[in-house]
Amino acid sequence: MSTDIKAVSFEKDLVEGAHNAINVCLKLQPQERITIIADNECVEIAAALVNEIEKVGSEYSLFVLEDYVQRPMQDMPAFILEDLAKSQVSIYACLTQTGELKTRIQMTDVVNQHKIRHGHMVNITKQIMKEGMRADFLKVDELSQRLIEKARKAKFITAKTDAGTHLVAEFSQSLQWVKTSGLITTLKWGNLPGGEIFTSPYNVNGTFVVDGVVGDYLCAKYGDLKETPLTIEIKDSRIVKMACDNKELLEEFTAYTMTDENSNRVGEFAIGTNIAVTHVIGNILQDEKIPGLHMAFGHPYSQHTGADWVSTTHIDCVGRAFDIWFDDEKIMEKGKFLI
Repeated sequence: MSTDIKAVSFEKDLVEGAHNAINVCLKLQPQERITIIADNECVEIAAALVNEIEKVGSEYSLFVLEDYVQRPMQDMPAFILEDLAKSQVSIYACLTQTGELKTRIQMTDVVNQHKIRHGHMVNITKQIMKEGMRADFLKVDELSQRLIEKARKAKFITAKTDAGTHLVAEFSQSLQWVKTSGLITTLKWGNLPGGEIFTSPYNVNGTFVVDGVVGDYLCAKYGDLKETPLTIEIKDSRIVKMACDNKELLEEFTAYTMTDENSNRVGEFAIGTNIAVTHVIGNILQDEKIPGLHMAFGHPYSQHTGADWVSTTHIDCVGRAFDIWFDDEKIMEKGKFLI
């Protein structure tokens, strides 16, 4: 039996974030169609989103995954992808489960192909709806635009933290910087809450102390890493050595980054720009938007960055309180923007 979304009650504190998602970030219009893919864990958030969609007056389809498929799923159901292809706007609001990255890539392939304005709310929670989703996304976009204009000119970016991060990344004009500030267009689907600029780096060397969070399904398991940071040594964009007092995390992260030949390669180099986000909460969706640096090993979002390689995995790593230089210009000190 399919979920009756109109029978699902939701906290009034979710309304502002849902309004931002539908009206500011996605700019849904009455004549447009929207597909929402949710799961049982996020059904209250889906109800808040549907409430805003109905105010706009748009046609919509809602799929609660557990109504149709067993989780973790091997593939995104074909009928959902077919419905998605008919929409101009879409939202994915689900918690991650082990092995489901493939299904999200199947979905974003359709999004890319049909140039759908897609809000990716993977691992969204009520806390994030009340924090990062309440940002002034117009201000986030202004900051992101200033930052990306500088980033596109930088040949080297240096990042340091008191925790021990010291790395230098080199960039190529053949690889594109992308802005996902929360204002989503047909050019690039984006995470919600938004607030970052990213590219695939030409080369990275140094030490990255991950004292924020790691991504994918490991995030929910290990949360905030402040007390047990993961130290990653990188040479020529590859992981060469790791250390962590949490041996289980070290073992799982090592296995994840050995999945395929590029799982241990830096695929994404990003700077968070959501100025409404001030502290680590142990959830990658919001934590990667904190002003500062995050990098991901694996899939380099080739379609958008222009990288000439791929991976079946992608795992983000977030640190805290960065000093960052674009070439010789210091643009951040202790996690605060100087631009």
